[in-house]
Amino acid sequence: MTQQTTTPDGLVIVDKPSGFTSHDVVAKMRGIARTRRVGHAGTLDPMATGVLVLGVERATKLLGHLALTEKEYLGTVRLGQTTVTDDAEGEITSSTDASAVTREAVDAGVAELTGDIMQVPSKVSAIKINGVRSYKRAREGEDFEIPARPVTVSSFTVYDVRDAVAEDGTPVLDLVVSVVCTSGTYIRALARDLGAGLGVGGHLTALRRTRVGPYRLDTARTLDQLQESLTVMPVAEAAAAAFPRWDVDVKRARLLLNGVRLEMPETYAGAGPVAVFDPDGRFLALVEEQRGKARSVAVFG
Repeated sequence: MTQQTTTPDGLVIVDKPSGFTSHDVVAKMRGIARTRRVGHAGTLDPMATGVLVLGVERATKLLGHLALTEKEYLGTVRLGQTTVTDDAEGEITSSTDASAVTREAVDAGVAELTGDIMQVPSKVSAIKINGVRSYKRAREGEDFEIPARPVTVSSFTVYDVRDAVAEDGTPVLDLVVSVVCTSGTYIRALARDLGAGLGVGGHLTALRRTRVGPYRLDTARTLDQLQESLTVMPVAEAAAAAFPRWDVDVKRARLLLNGVRLEMPETYAGAGPVAVFDPDGRFLALVEEQRGKARSVAVFG
């Protein structure tokens, strides 16, 4: 008789391969972890690789609270060509000689797209317009507009500018860039808008996500590695890394788990979700301050 092993609660930091949707990775992880309770904290386009945060078992309750974090990317922007999807997956819609674009012009264009900006997501994106996914409307040939949304690009850096020639013979420029931004920012929309601002068009040809909140690429594992050895970050460790920590005594821990709204120290006012731990280091709950009291948003203890 084979022994049944229990799937541990926690986060799995995956280094997503290119060509997989985020849902594909979740489906694969369900097989690896032998549980249906797997979810992800924010999608990553099929073309992109890198950090994808998954929750397994009870850690799925953390995911909705992890989504609003800062993200970091390394990518390549091609100036001189536009595509239907604003990335290399889509059909090329225009080609323009970009060889005359100067580094100064590139830097000025990047500066325009840094800070608090309004961004129109790509039409081939998962944004819902009146309840229907944008990419579905685009595939059906519908003519529609997506409203601009506020996003923050805290850092947009060009590391290298390379002369290249596109397959159709057009002289183009490939920019190696890094971006640090808020959740919901589309890097391919940055590529599109940078190219549009420079008058030559642009799209994203490669993208690797190197960080989601506190979770970095150096802690991520490929699906093949996870198949060999499932590496799960325990839910308590994950919560301690992602949220402010509030340690309570035994009495308060008991009251909290019995549904009593504890008085919260003023230091947590407006802090968003706070992770509560008992004296033994056990993760009890995620709470939010509401009128000075702790309102539980997810209980784990």
